[in-house]
Amino acid sequence: MEIPAHIETLLKTLPEKPGVYRYFDMDENILYVGKAKNLKKRVSSYFTKEHDNSRLRLLVKKIADIKTLVVDTEYDALLLENNLIKQLQPRYNVSLKDDKTYPWICLKKEPFPRLFYTRKKIKDGSEYFGPYASVTSVKTLLAFIKENFPLRTCTLDLSEKKIAEKKYRACLDYHIGTCKAPCISLQTRDEYDGNISRIKSIIRGNIGSVIRELKQQMNGYSEKMEFEHAQEIKEKIESLEKYQAKSMVVSNTIEELDVAGMVKENDTYFITYFRVVKGAIVASQSVEVKKKLDETDSDILLYAVYDMRTELQSTSKEIVASFYPESEFPDVKFFVPKAGDKKILLDLSIRNAEQHRIDKNRQLALTNPEEHTGRILQQMKKDLRMKEEPVRIDCFDNSNIQGHHAVSAMTVFINAKPAKKEYRHFNVKTVEGPDDFATMEEVIYRRYSRVLEEQTGMPQLIVIDGGKGQLSAACNSLQKLGLLGKITIIGIAKRLEEIFYPGDPIPLYLDKRSETLRIIQHIRDEAHRFGITHHRKKRSKSTITTELNEIKGISDATAQKLLSEFKSVKRIKETSLEELEKIAGKAKAKLVYDHFKGGLSSN
Repeated sequence: MEIPAHIETLLKTLPEKPGVYRYFDMDENILYVGKAKNLKKRVSSYFTKEHDNSRLRLLVKKIADIKTLVVDTEYDALLLENNLIKQLQPRYNVSLKDDKTYPWICLKKEPFPRLFYTRKKIKDGSEYFGPYASVTSVKTLLAFIKENFPLRTCTLDLSEKKIAEKKYRACLDYHIGTCKAPCISLQTRDEYDGNISRIKSIIRGNIGSVIRELKQQMNGYSEKMEFEHAQEIKEKIESLEKYQAKSMVVSNTIEELDVAGMVKENDTYFITYFRVVKGAIVASQSVEVKKKLDETDSDILLYAVYDMRTELQSTSKEIVASFYPESEFPDVKFFVPKAGDKKILLDLSIRNAEQHRIDKNRQLALTNPEEHTGRILQQMKKDLRMKEEPVRIDCFDNSNIQGHHAVSAMTVFINAKPAKKEYRHFNVKTVEGPDDFATMEEVIYRRYSRVLEEQTGMPQLIVIDGGKGQLSAACNSLQKLGLLGKITIIGIAKRLEEIFYPGDPIPLYLDKRSETLRIIQHIRDEAHRFGITHHRKKRSKSTITTELNEIKGISDATAQKLLSEFKSVKRIKETSLEELEKIAGKAKAKLVYDHFKGGLSSN
């Protein structure tokens, strides 16, 4: 089928991450909500496969826009899809009306609290944990807790008064060891509450300690040759390893709020907005806002929040954001969380705003490459504190093995892309032994003295693969040539990706996700690859042709031609003069033959 151009661009820039996708028609009506382990593969399949189902073919024809929301796991995608389908009721989705879909663990609000799983939450002050991926995960966790922290399962009223009146007697659970009988004062309230505290810690995600303890039990059974018990424990471990303690898209501690995550790139802001109702994300919107004059971050945030609250018809009284704006809306409070469920939701929205930024830049690179390049160069100029955009970047890397076969490589990027025709190798001439600093000084001097002599284009940025020592050596050469200070030069140290400037002892640390750092790493890695490839060829050539090169009058080219034909020096020694002449010609063949035969040859 023919794919519309704008849809094709969207498909090329989708993230390969788990998440939820939404399809819209030309009138921006929601058509379908789906989940995916890999958004790019799943969404693309709708447009690249032949569909037997006529309803599916009709859906694909109607798709005019695609929006995605990225999450951490496939399970979170399942939960989010479930929430959105219930809220939006898309035409092409199955109808989901029952909200008792997923199991929760309930810690009942009562003296000596009970712990059990349920699909129904009741507002009685009890604590709920989840939702969980499956009943099996919940039962495995509860079975482990019951085995290690005996809790009561009865529904008796264990108030202090009732216990004091001695109205109860120990039941079967006490006699089989699954309860310590707090009903007859054989377990104190403090001891029971201590177990509850440890259980809550486990439920909230400290699964590592649980799995370690289970593995010890499994190993103990194995040592005692009790393999059936060991297998049971192994199955529990496997179930717990798949278990996810808490979903980031559903929380029982939040009633209603909005979340605004924002990231900034130059004068453009990317904002992802969540509407959360009864602890679940029920709507989301991602927007791009460009600064026109001198608007502050606060101005942009408030503008976007007002617009998206109207779009999503939100009436929540609380908005979670990365910072407090300079003014607020009537009857609405902003909140900047430091931890907890609200912080998890904020981080998720920021991550989606960042993904929205990446997707937009990818789309721009496909549809308007010139504007995309200009944006990158402008960002690099800003990040690296340069006076002009780095249209041309030269990068240098040295390579040698134990001081032998020293070479240096120069790679070039023009408009933030490799310009492979400009790549150069340098065989080091004046340096003896493994002296990386002296090598760098020689190569930089040779390169830019030639550029000055031939009046070819100077780079705006020079990148040196190395730290302060290599950078200082390169600066010495630029100083001799009168270029120091006229060209921006930096060194990049591999260990922490530190950026060094001449004369500045404090390195610059760029954001690990920034395009500027990614381009510097790319050109550095290209220089390393290009240098190593040349170095291997030179080392191989030197090693293989040494004996042939000892023959006066035999060039490297002739030696390589002979080796290519006869595969080894040994076979060349055993070859007749006539055979050698066919490859190297009469004069050179005689030189080779005489060398190996001690001057005895036939005419």
